[in-house]
Amino acid sequence: MQKIIPHLWYDKEALEAASWYVSLFGNSKILHTVTLSDTPSGDAQMVAFELEGISFSAISAGPYFTFNPAISIFVTCQTRKELEKIYDQLKDGATFLMPLDEYPFSNYYVWLQDKYGLSWQLILNEQEQNIPKIRPALLFSGESCGRALEAMKYYTSLFPQSNINFVNHYGVNEAEDKRAMVNYAEMDLYGTSFIIMDHGSGGDFCFNEAFSLMVPCDNQDEIDYYWDKLSYVPEAEQCGWLKDQFGLSWQITPANMDEIFVNGTPDEAKRATEAFLKMKKFDLAALEKARTGMNDE
Repeated sequence: MQKIIPHLWYDKEALEAASWYVSLFGNSKILHTVTLSDTPSGDAQMVAFELEGISFSAISAGPYFTFNPAISIFVTCQTRKELEKIYDQLKDGATFLMPLDEYPFSNYYVWLQDKYGLSWQLILNEQEQNIPKIRPALLFSGESCGRALEAMKYYTSLFPQSNINFVNHYGVNEAEDKRAMVNYAEMDLYGTSFIIMDHGSGGDFCFNEAFSLMVPCDNQDEIDYYWDKLSYVPEAEQCGWLKDQFGLSWQITPANMDEIFVNGTPDEAKRATEAFLKMKKFDLAALEKARTGMNDE
């Protein structure tokens, strides 16, 4: 199982957006959809999907969070034709942060926010063949600018099978914001590859709940471990969600959540939903009692 799963929050468009993204890439598909009834957002639809074999999750749960460029999906393309095919679809209704052009770091690159607001970076790399096609890219800006290296060291210390693979620093006077240190880095966290950067001009946007990272856990000890290591903002703790010391949002969830809601009965799903909506950190024993109806006995 992929241990860190990018999660996208939409108002009502999760399935529509996921279906569109799946159509843009090979080795991509919708895995399943689930509707949670009677949440604070009403009926919330969850969508699990894959892009180039990488698992993603999305939810339609109301207009509470908005994507910004702090986290984007970084796509490495082997040919101009491949990049242009994806670009021709994403550019419809998009906002451009860096137009498709030649840059000092790439002879073909574009950074845009698609019609749903999700940020994408497409880059041509014809030389290296073994680069992951799709990687989440974390841009440390606003209050977190300059903390990219600190964050990488912290995250790789928490998760097994994790490494900082490459770090390139800004040169003297290269960054407008003097706090910025890392202009490009690559990191693997528990099998998921990330790109990490400090924002050279600081930026005025920060991480938020629109793009979070899910960590499916096999047992309570694992939930307790990641919760204790990552939770830094007590008021952000709710339904398995937390914020870490860098402002990044995480969801520390049971690994069998999909099984409960996809394969369980409607009554089991309803009881489980009612139980976890009252929780901050997930209590697996209490959730299982609720699912089986033992709380009613």
